[in-house]
Amino acid sequence: MIRIENIMPHPLVAFPHGDRSIWGQTFCIDFKDLTLLNASSGKGKTTFISILFGLRKDYEGSAYVFDKNLHDFRADDWTRLRRDTFSIVFQDLQLLPQLTLEENLKIKFDLGSDLTFDEVLRWVELLGLGDKTSQKAGTLSYGQQQRVAIVRALIPRFEYLMMDEPFSHLDEVNTQLALDLILNRCRQLNTGCLLSTLGETYGNQFNKMLYL
Repeated sequence: MIRIENIMPHPLVAFPHGDRSIWGQTFCIDFKDLTLLNASSGKGKTTFISILFGLRKDYEGSAYVFDKNLHDFRADDWTRLRRDTFSIVFQDLQLLPQLTLEENLKIKFDLGSDLTFDEVLRWVELLGLGDKTSQKAGTLSYGQQQRVAIVRALIPRFEYLMMDEPFSHLDEVNTQLALDLILNRCRQLNTGCLLSTLGETYGNQFNKMLYL
């Protein structure tokens, strides 16, 4: 469970926010929910996810994970949260461009997974990248890199998955393939996810909506 209490990022204080905006509000996010974070560009989707992942601390208010205030987290707390609880697809992906597709996934796999690496490679094949495993990540198209980042995020046995516009460079077919894979993995682990979007609802497969 994530509890948010009146969070307002410092850079967004001077901007007007709609009645449905979660900025400055108190609410909870259940790890079991499939949640869309819906907002136009510049409203703070990346900022919100970065706050939960501990990458930004420039905000008023409080966020709690497992009833512990993120302001009170020490380095070892963040290590455990990022290793054991959260998995993430960053908007800028953060792949290692000099390594191959397979090497990028193997690094994550070697940190721990309930899967076999053959299962991971079957996901790669499913997303149309089976012939790219030996190609350096930096030479892949951005849409191909997004699919690699999605597979990487699904490798660990996470408790909650966060994704920052993971389908922005994917066509409809590849978006649906990736979304099906994500939702199947969440069902397998009996958990939910938070996915930021510019307005797409993805066939109403999500049961909760947050607005910025």
